[in-house]
Parts: sequence; structure tokens; C-alpha cells
Amino acid sequence: MVGKFLVSGKLSARKVATAGPGIYPDDDGLYLCVTKSLARAWVYRYSWQGRRPEMGLGSVADGVGLAEARAARDEARRILRTGRNPVEAKREASKAAARRRTFGEIADALLETRASEWRNTKHREQWRVALAEAAGPLRSRPVDEIDTEAILAVLKPLWLEKPETASRLRGRIEAVLDAAKAQGHRSGENPARWRGHLAHLLPKRQKLARGHHAALPYAEVSAFMAQLREIDTAAARALEFLILTAARTGEVLGARWPEMDLGSKVWAIPADRMKAGRGHRIPLCGRAVEILEKLAQAKFSEFIFPGRRVGKPLSHVAMAKVIARMGVKEATVHGFRSAFRDWAGNETHFAREVAEAALAHVVGDAAEQAYRRSDALEKRRELMESWAHYCRPENANNVIRAFGWACDGY
Repeated sequence: MVGKFLVSGKLSARKVATAGPGIYPDDDGLYLCVTKSLARAWVYRYSWQGRRPEMGLGSVADGVGLAEARAARDEARRILRTGRNPVEAKREASKAAARRRTFGEIADALLETRASEWRNTKHREQWRVALAEAAGPLRSRPVDEIDTEAILAVLKPLWLEKPETASRLRGRIEAVLDAAKAQGHRSGENPARWRGHLAHLLPKRQKLARGHHAALPYAEVSAFMAQLREIDTAAARALEFLILTAARTGEVLGARWPEMDLGSKVWAIPADRMKAGRGHRIPLCGRAVEILEKLAQAKFSEFIFPGRRVGKPLSHVAMAKVIARMGVKEATVHGFRSAFRDWAGNETHFAREVAEAALAHVVGDAAEQAYRRSDALEKRRELMESWAHYCRPENANNVIRAFGWACDGY
């Protein structure tokens, strides 16, 4: 310690503010050091293994007043009583603080880790938006500081207005905090846990009525097709192709040219793009092939239905917007799969298993699935041609029931 002791005894707030250059002791090893330029800093001097080291406790200019300096000295003395060097303990605490991870860092790492689990692009985007935007107030906070109060602050604004969104957000926050605990970045119970915790703090949500997607009655599909054919856009052709193949939105929007075999009239969707994680072949009816052949003439992207952004497919809402512009309020894109299934069950003699296979649904238990290895492609080809015939715009004013060919077995 450089300087000269000028005064003994405890300091006062006035003395701290007005003292000239020198070193002023307070009590129990605390000193105020004032330089020639009148800079004022605090030092704690103590005994450690035969030496008299010094520990800086901050400066008055940085807001460390007499009370704060005394509190810091008392904490250093407490550490000494445990047999540790307070300077080393302070250094270790600084390193630990530097290693502390934020909620945002853990969330981003979790998204990257789980990316391979989510085959659906829309699902991945929902997780990203939830953790990047809805949980935004948590992102910059150290993950080990996030408590129940912080969770409630994020959930309450959504809980009654958008209960399903809030419930999913809660589950995703819980997953991030579980990952942080598994990695050693936090301990204790998960404050986002529902049972036995948030269930007692948030009002009970009304039970969701998980109905089916709104579906256009199959008897009206041909009239819808007649109107759809009048719209000359990529989204309209994508929607028509979806209806003719009874495929899901993501399967159509993510369709790439290498998946199509126009010679065999088969669309082979790889397992990593299917909801069930199993490859699926779809027989293409004549009109579906016609759509593909026309699009192939102006092909400029790997995607069959490319969007405006280079290298990206159409937006997942593009087909829904077509329906909205057509003024058809009782229909959804996914609902056309229901229309197809209702038609197949009510208006044809095709076996149930064939119709379910056309929708890429898994039928039966594991043993039955192992026994039935065929995907009944040719039987499904007859079914899809019959469906395409039923959907023809020519049938709009005279609905023709297409019974198809009899299929007694699978």
C-alpha cells in the first residue's frame, strides 16, 4: 500500500467526500485511498498465510460509498473465516459469472440440437418464433436466475387471450430450462412446470375443442375445382395438386423435382419429409402429371412450387390465401384430405386400408404393419384416378358419383 496513514478511527460520509490525498483507515482492514488527483478508491487489507495482501473494493466514482465498502469488507471477512482467500474467491466468482449462460443461448442451442427431430418446417418455425419472440423478455437473462415470477410475466398476457399459444410456449420454456439443468447451468425445480406449480398460479384454461379442420363437402369439390382452374398462379396449381394427391401442405410445398417420376407417374416422398417418418409413394393421376409437365417447362428451382425468395418454396399460407380470395369460408387446405376420405368411404367400394394408405396413415398394430409390407400402389392408383375423375370441373353442375373399381382385399 503506497501512501501515508493520516487519520485513525472510523470514517464518515463527509470525510469520504472531502478528504485530501492520503490513506484513511476505517475499521477491520478497510481503507479509503485518495490520490493527488482526488480519485477515491476502497481497499481491504487482511492477513493471509503470513502475508498482508490487499483487495480492491471499488471506487467512490463508481458509486461505492462508505456503506457499500463496509458491506464488501464484511463479505470478504466472511470468506476469510471459511478458510478461503477473498481475492481468489472474487476471481473465481468473476470466471463463473463469465461462464453463465443466458436463456437465449440455451434456447438457440436446443433448437439446433432438435432440428433433426422436426421433419416439419412449420413446426421448427413455431419453436423458433416462440423462443425468440414470445419468450423474448427471458432471452438476455442468465438462465439460472429465471424464476416463477419471470415465467408468469411472459405467460399471463397470453394465457386467457390465446390459451393454446400460451400453453405451447410454457412447454417450450420448460424444455429450455430442463436442458439448462441437464447441462449444469441451473439447479432446483423447473419454474415453468405445470403440474403442482403453475397449475396453482394461473387460471384453469377452458378445455380445447379439438375439432377437425373445416372441410368443404366432397359434393362441392368439383365446383371448387372449376373456380380454382380459372386462377393462374403457382399457389392455385399447388392447391389443385394437393387436392388431387390428398397430400399434406408441407409435403406439397416441400416437393422437389427429383421426387417425381413422370414416366411411372409416381411421386416418392422421402421419409424425412413425412409426418410419420416413413417414405410414401403417391400415384399421380393424369391431371396431376399434366400440372407437373406444364410447370417443368418453366422450371427454375429445385422446388416444384417455388416461392418469391430464391431457393425457397411457396409460403405455407399461400394456398390458404387462394381459398380466402375465392371467398370460400367453410374450407381449409388440410380439410381437402377429409373431403377425400369421406368421398372414398361414402361413394366408393375401395377398401378402408387403401383409402388410409392414400393418406399415409398408419393402420393396425405393429404386428399387422409388419405383415402388410405392400403399400398397395396400384390399387391406390385406381383410387386416385377415380378421385380425379370425381373432381373434374365438368362435374360441377352435375355431380357424378365415382364408385371406382371394387377392391375387396388389401
